[in-house]
Amino acid sequence: MARVSTQLLRRVMGSTLEPTAILNALAEPIFCVDEQDCFVYMNLSAEQFFGSSVRSLGGRPLSEVLPADSPVFGLIGQARQEMQSLSEYEVTLESPRIGARTVSIDVAAVTESPGIVAVTFKERTIARKIEHQFTHRNAARSVTAMAAMLAHEVKNPLSGIRGAAQLLETSVGSDDRELTRLITAEADRIVALVDRMEMFADRRPIERRPVNIHEVLGHVRRLAENGVARKLRFVEVYDPSLPPVLGNRDLLIQVFFNLVKNAAEAVQKQGDGEITLSTRYQQGVRLAIPGVGSRVDLPLVVSVQDNGPGIPEDLRRHLFDPFVTGKPNGKGLGLALVAKIVGDHGGVIEFDSEPSRTVFRTLLPKAD
Repeated sequence: MARVSTQLLRRVMGSTLEPTAILNALAEPIFCVDEQDCFVYMNLSAEQFFGSSVRSLGGRPLSEVLPADSPVFGLIGQARQEMQSLSEYEVTLESPRIGARTVSIDVAAVTESPGIVAVTFKERTIARKIEHQFTHRNAARSVTAMAAMLAHEVKNPLSGIRGAAQLLETSVGSDDRELTRLITAEADRIVALVDRMEMFADRRPIERRPVNIHEVLGHVRRLAENGVARKLRFVEVYDPSLPPVLGNRDLLIQVFFNLVKNAAEAVQKQGDGEITLSTRYQQGVRLAIPGVGSRVDLPLVVSVQDNGPGIPEDLRRHLFDPFVTGKPNGKGLGLALVAKIVGDHGGVIEFDSEPSRTVFRTLLPKAD
């Protein structure tokens, strides 16, 4: 059994290194099943996950350790039939052998060996899932506080700003009129946002329609280049065939402007500061909707990346919590608001950070 598995992995990986040694070093459970969904390979983490060695489970069906109605079997069958890779987030696996565990699942058909499917579990404990839910609840509270602040401190001065911009438009040249119109448009947008902020407190459904995400990002870039990111370099890596997002244009502008603003502040002290905006289509990503049995597809990935120093390690765990900030004068509400808006769209936001590379990825649903 072990000899057959090693030969299979060598054929797939095409490496002179010992494939089992490489896979055994990984923390995630990884295993392969054949056409009958029987185990043909398990790394050490998979053995620990299932509580049995490859000698015990090798050649035996996956249904012996997971119930037959588990979504894992559907993903494996779809990946095998369509010869592609699929992912599913927040899947609860329950059986007497493993107990109850919440995982993200990645499955991939092994093209060099027809019928063989590789499966990876990325475990998320129940405590982590509850923490994720509390993040959104806390974000809702912070948004409610922000609504009160906006209503009392911002809305009235905005009318003066808008009036001043309109007066300037009559006395400046044609080259500067675009800026005055931008000021007027942004003032109107902020007033509209303040008027609708109560929906964050009572959790009414947001108004959504098909939105061209590239137009949203273009607007965000123009705003940033005339403000917080005036001296920074922008790079755009867009998928031109991307379908529309099912979302609210103004709220999406708010999400990505906050992310770009954070990126700009992270690299503003560098002489080579760079912000990369990218979009891509990622097939097979689905997320469970809390309280509902169905799952939504999230194939549209929008990323904001910077080459700054990275997020401090002590902030990463609670980055989307309200009042958590690494800025001397920061309020710590920006990312909490971003998480709330993305959640209201039925989407997911995640991040990776290391020195010279921090990227925030937003997964959003597409419009039918």
